[in-house]
Amino acid sequence: MFKISLRVWILIIFLLVALVAVHPSLTPGVVIKSVEKNSSAYTSGLRSGMIINSLNGLEVSSLDDYSKIINDLSSPVEKKYVINTDSGEFIILSDSTPNITVGNKPRTRLKTGLDLQGGARALVRPQGVLTDNDLNDLIDVTSNRLNVFGITDISIRPVTDLSGQKFMLIEVAGATPADIRDLVAKQGKFEAKIGNQTVFTGGTDDIADVCRFDATCSGVRSCSPQADSTYFCQFSFVVYLSQEAAQRHADITSKLKLNTTAIGGRYLEKQLDLLVDGIVTDSLLISEGLKGQVTTEISVQGSGVGVTQEEAFNDATASMNKLQTIMITGSLPYKLEIVKLDTLSPTLGKEFTKNILILGLLVFAIVSIIIFVKYRKIKITLSVILTMFSEAFITLGVAAFLGWNLDAPSIAGIIAGMGTGVNDQIIILAESTSSDTQRSIKDKIKSALFVIFAAFSTILVAMIPLFWTGAGLLKGFAFTTIISISIGIFITRPAFADILRNIQSK
Repeated sequence: MFKISLRVWILIIFLLVALVAVHPSLTPGVVIKSVEKNSSAYTSGLRSGMIINSLNGLEVSSLDDYSKIINDLSSPVEKKYVINTDSGEFIILSDSTPNITVGNKPRTRLKTGLDLQGGARALVRPQGVLTDNDLNDLIDVTSNRLNVFGITDISIRPVTDLSGQKFMLIEVAGATPADIRDLVAKQGKFEAKIGNQTVFTGGTDDIADVCRFDATCSGVRSCSPQADSTYFCQFSFVVYLSQEAAQRHADITSKLKLNTTAIGGRYLEKQLDLLVDGIVTDSLLISEGLKGQVTTEISVQGSGVGVTQEEAFNDATASMNKLQTIMITGSLPYKLEIVKLDTLSPTLGKEFTKNILILGLLVFAIVSIIIFVKYRKIKITLSVILTMFSEAFITLGVAAFLGWNLDAPSIAGIIAGMGTGVNDQIIILAESTSSDTQRSIKDKIKSALFVIFAAFSTILVAMIPLFWTGAGLLKGFAFTTIISISIGIFITRPAFADILRNIQSK
């Protein structure tokens, strides 16, 4: 009878944990990718990430189902949309279709990079010497700019090459190179205007400082329920203007009249508009007390809304952080250079995925045949196949748990790990079946594991520099290779050795 050792039990536990992490889903539905703010859909409580199961009682199994149902329901008069999701039922009353975008529901929790889902990628180098904080501010502003122009599904992260040069790696699903080139290559401009007159611009010339981390001058101040069962949270923070900007603000506001129709306070007839590249991102009311006053301190106020108080609080916090960021560095004080620009269509991505799966199956088949021909034992062959599968699957589970995007280099790393694993298993097999009668099977396997661990250390050291080589573009390969070989060394190889020892002892 086959005895299950502790190491094999550990392997089984990790396989089950990986299964939960990957979480294959067989239930039908479509996922909400985005919801337009201030729309009836947003007010009703719909949010991105929810899964739509049915619409007005009709089952939604795919994107085609959703499109057909929506087209059949479209009408110039107000209609009632009853949307059932995994988070509950939502009712929308509107004379137009819900302002949401949907996509096919992902079958697993694995995230794929642009190589698989299609889009554009740009490696951008800011000119000048930047600190880590400077680069993070630049990333915040760049992300805000892309969002302002209606581009979604954005991933922007800092990368550094071996020489210490800092870059931004921008990935936009479903975009073209022209989209990124036109928006990122521009340096951008932040302005605060009252009517057609500029009060101040982003940067240190007009803005001396923005309160961000002091609760006495920055934060969400109040939250309250509304009549429509939503919540409203208000934030405020102080902006310190230069003397010149304060004087311009006084000169412009001195000519404004009081807005007698304002509700909830006394404000001037015009608002302070905040613009990024000529597009209004927010408009702020100007208190009557600031009319004609030369003040270097301006209290900026805004709000956030949500179905729950927590959601409204988070929305207000995010809006406040965005405003603070664009006021500090909205004009992008760095000229940007696009070093590398890549694109991949979704069709090519699907074809690539198909080829990878076929390649994986071929690897399994070829290795299995060679092992069987060499050792003529089906149990040994099955143990090798099980170990290869376990190693790859646990690696995918780790990627799903960490939310790691699987791009082409990452998948290449998994394949490299599989190759290393097969090589290590052959070393264990060769050592355990050697003709040396002076040593026991246990001693032979110990010797093989020692050689394998030494090789693991060498590979680990070799992979670490790849995190920075090519400005981090090979990070996916290095990460998945290290994860794969680590899983092999500490989980699958010891389990394989115990399985093999059990087979040999019989």
